[in-house]
Amino acid sequence: MGYKVRDMSLAPSGAAQIGWAERHMPVLLKLRELYRVGEPLKGVKISASLHVTKETAVLVRTLKVWGAEVHLAPCNPLSTQDDVAAALASEGVNVYAWKGMSSEEYFWAIRRVGSEGPDIVMDDGGDLHVTLHEELRDKAVRVWGGTEETTTGVIRLKAMEKAGGLLYPVIAVNNARTKYMFDNRYGTGQSTVDGILRATNVLMAGKTVVVAGYGWVGKGVAMRLRGMGARVIVTEVDPVKALEAVMDGFEVTSMVKAAKLGDIFITATGNRDVIRGEHMVLMKDGAILANAGHFNVEVSVEDLNKIAVSKKAVRPYVEEYILPDGRKLYLLAEGRLVNLVAAEGHPSEVMDMSFSNQALSVLYIAVNKGKLHPKVYDVPQEIDETIAKLKLETMGIEIDELTQTQKEYLQSWKV
Repeated sequence: MGYKVRDMSLAPSGAAQIGWAERHMPVLLKLRELYRVGEPLKGVKISASLHVTKETAVLVRTLKVWGAEVHLAPCNPLSTQDDVAAALASEGVNVYAWKGMSSEEYFWAIRRVGSEGPDIVMDDGGDLHVTLHEELRDKAVRVWGGTEETTTGVIRLKAMEKAGGLLYPVIAVNNARTKYMFDNRYGTGQSTVDGILRATNVLMAGKTVVVAGYGWVGKGVAMRLRGMGARVIVTEVDPVKALEAVMDGFEVTSMVKAAKLGDIFITATGNRDVIRGEHMVLMKDGAILANAGHFNVEVSVEDLNKIAVSKKAVRPYVEEYILPDGRKLYLLAEGRLVNLVAAEGHPSEVMDMSFSNQALSVLYIAVNKGKLHPKVYDVPQEIDETIAKLKLETMGIEIDELTQTQKEYLQSWKV
């Protein structure tokens, strides 16, 4: 066993945090107990690149109970909860993560877990998958399959598949309805606002907030901000999503026009250079810039550094950039995921479903070893529906079932 964490003395605190998450992740715990007997992952080596949080720890514990050997790296240099990392290390997990890693340290950890020769790969954003394909191909060719948690990662993997370069099958966990409809919308919606508030403590009511992107993440962020009394402006490049935002009651315009109006800007697109220098020079004095997309490329930090005459840290995870005319712009979390850098990430209740998808997808790969082709697969519908049913059950909610007559009616062309 190996590990590298900030401080092992933090382990008791981390164990308490993991226990708190477990109290709010009943579906994953039900699955843990359901498959405990027989250890279906006994002898299976899993390498994972995930946010090292208390919720991830519940997933890792579940995989260990099922018999897996887990090697864990972060998927963001700033999102690790150090006490959780210490707790996992104390429980026999090969974890290499600490908050505030340099880029070199981060990719060292990615390579470390990739070099272990995994049977199954779990990723959030695609860095581990890409590193295996580009630098560790001898390890990649023996991988049974992998999973991918995020929109950004799925986009990267589908591009690899299209180019004919994908070496093993990957299940797009992000595409499960019990993931994107809840994690992306309600989880990111709440945790993004939480991160901004923890970093700045500004009042949202009365503010004009510009949300770039109206996918599931953007919808969730916009919804939460409107509920807090903010005036929300949406920017989009997709005409259908833009139209949807309009009919959801939001103002929609271009970023050039929105740049002059916003007090707070939040990117949620999965693309790069969404907010550029040409937008920054138009912004109000005191405008706040935050990112809810996976990588730190949506707000062009390079452009911000070019147009600013100076910068300094004014609060934890808040940097003040001074422009030549004296106006000040404030960048949160170095342009990285504000919800995980400045806060704790998604609430445990929503990660309960996302990580149940991860766990069952890993089981699916193990059971179907050698039967899947090197392509990106959606989560099987039966897994998606099982998780939804279990979640409702844990919430004490009953729903109706189709009668036999109704089932036959839905399969017939006759009235």
